[in-house]
Amino acid sequence: MIHIVFNEADTEVLQKAIDMDESITGKVIQIKDDYAVGPLLNIYTGDGMTARRAWWSTVLAGGDYNGKADDGSVDDTKTVAEIVGTMRRNPEEIVWIWAAQNKHDVSGYYWLLQYMKEFQSRVYILYLNNLPFINEKGSIFYPEWMHTIPPKEFLKAKKLARPITLSEFEIDPDEWTKLCNDNKGVRILEGGKKLVQYDYDFYDADLKKFITKDWQKANKIISQFLSKNKHTTGDAYLLWRLKTILGEDKYDVQGELKNMKDFEIKTKATVTETVSE
Repeated sequence: MIHIVFNEADTEVLQKAIDMDESITGKVIQIKDDYAVGPLLNIYTGDGMTARRAWWSTVLAGGDYNGKADDGSVDDTKTVAEIVGTMRRNPEEIVWIWAAQNKHDVSGYYWLLQYMKEFQSRVYILYLNNLPFINEKGSIFYPEWMHTIPPKEFLKAKKLARPITLSEFEIDPDEWTKLCNDNKGVRILEGGKKLVQYDYDFYDADLKKFITKDWQKANKIISQFLSKNKHTTGDAYLLWRLKTILGEDKYDVQGELKNMKDFEIKTKATVTETVSE
């Protein structure tokens, strides 16, 4: 059994659940790229992959994750090739795809499906869509992210596993192809598995709301955005957008525009001249 997740934190909590239940013993593999942002045009071709990697290189340049796009640590194409190879060599092998109701997981699911077509009936989905779970305090909650579910609750979640239907293998890749061809920069989950797209500046207006007249380090602004905003995304993307916003000349900056803790920002003071008559 191969378990596929889309977040590093999910890997740890799922492994703990597997340790509690031998019936779901298997290798946990993470798809690492965030397909909810960035270019998708021709994503399954060499040119498309190169364009996406170049975009990530630009986004991460000079920041906390500088060079990560080029160091080989994120190579989903290689990862999925290894999964496909395993599935072809072992006709008994099955895949469980774990996804919670968030744009990151759903975008990853859509991207992955293209490679799973030949294994229809051997690929299962566990989509935790609007399902109640019990947290560590004993209260019912509806998780948006898998890693917020206590490991013991995963033993209940396993009952949700079902084969991806032939209809889904036909319809979902078509939906993903439309999104790829639109070639916009940000994907938001409206509900179910429905993704809608916006331009790269989608988060800018809300991000600006957390820049005040007082000096704040970039990491504090990003942290506030992540904790308070309705729609959020990764901190690396937000750092890139924040640096882009600063080009509008509406803000004062001190420090070096590199990592999140390296510079501070505030709104420019309005200078009012009083003319005495």
